[in-house]
Amino acid sequence: MPIIEELEKRDYEVVVTARDAYQVCELVDFYHVRCKVVGRHYGKNKVLKVLGSCLRALQLAAHMVWKRPDLAVSHGSRSQLLACFMLRVPNLTIVDYEFVATTGFINPTWAMVPEIVPADSVKFTHCQVLKYAGIKEDVYLSRFEPDPSLRERLGVGAEDLLVMLRPPATEAHYHNPESELLLDKILACLAEHPEAKTVILPRNERQASAIRQSYAHAISNGTLIIPTHVEDGLNLIWNSDVVVSGGGTMNREAAAMGVPVYSIFRGKIGAVDNYLVKEGRLVLLEKEADVKEKLVLVRRQRVERRYAKGNSAALTDIVENIISMAESQRPAPSHEYSMQ
Repeated sequence: MPIIEELEKRDYEVVVTARDAYQVCELVDFYHVRCKVVGRHYGKNKVLKVLGSCLRALQLAAHMVWKRPDLAVSHGSRSQLLACFMLRVPNLTIVDYEFVATTGFINPTWAMVPEIVPADSVKFTHCQVLKYAGIKEDVYLSRFEPDPSLRERLGVGAEDLLVMLRPPATEAHYHNPESELLLDKILACLAEHPEAKTVILPRNERQASAIRQSYAHAISNGTLIIPTHVEDGLNLIWNSDVVVSGGGTMNREAAAMGVPVYSIFRGKIGAVDNYLVKEGRLVLLEKEADVKEKLVLVRRQRVERRYAKGNSAALTDIVENIISMAESQRPAPSHEYSMQ
């Protein structure tokens, strides 16, 4: 959102597309983003993943063929990269996890990563790799406004110990089944905790149904809560005492906000997460015994404001690079001279 806002402030037209996957469409509506939904998620089957990416690339190309943008930007969209290859549109791929799967011989024009990710670890070839300051989550943290009424909407008391739990992305290519074992161990622990209320954010209805079936009693008595509507992720984190997640973004958001956070992600650990672990801002739960030995469930003191206002260095770097790239693709203005 801040990137879009900054570009539009400078009179750049921004066309947004999204895939119907996870809670994307609900979040687009929640944030009132003008957006064209193109394509959907095709599940965890690798063949269907490839075919789905190719189909969505064709759909994106058909949608943008008459627009002919000066630059396409995504945070790791393989379908957009394929569409740009077909339309010969220059493109920027931003990534913050260096082990993400690539598209083989098709590479972006530019790639951009956080400054702590080694450039030689980025798998794209034949493209310029740029850096931005800080981490991705710094881009939008300065826009954050706490909403203390969120707990009441979720049925969580002010004195309750609130845990926010995000299951692993079981359909992602980097998923490790060990994450699901850790999730089960944590859910069993939280369901029996006398003081904790746990808000669970399933990635899809399949996950939600499985949790409802296995923990029906804890859900019925309000110990485990699956929200019926989307909420702002940063507000969920700020209102929580502890965050446990099997993904990357919410872990890093919590770390950036100073909220105790535990990761049950069991894929290859990227440079950003290793950096946060070394700084003591993220704890890795790597085996089932770690749930008992490392997970600390205590209330924390929430502060009203600890986030610097204004554009972060990360946002400034990304926006300036996007503008520079877009302008480099525009034809030079023609000049007419008249002789007196």
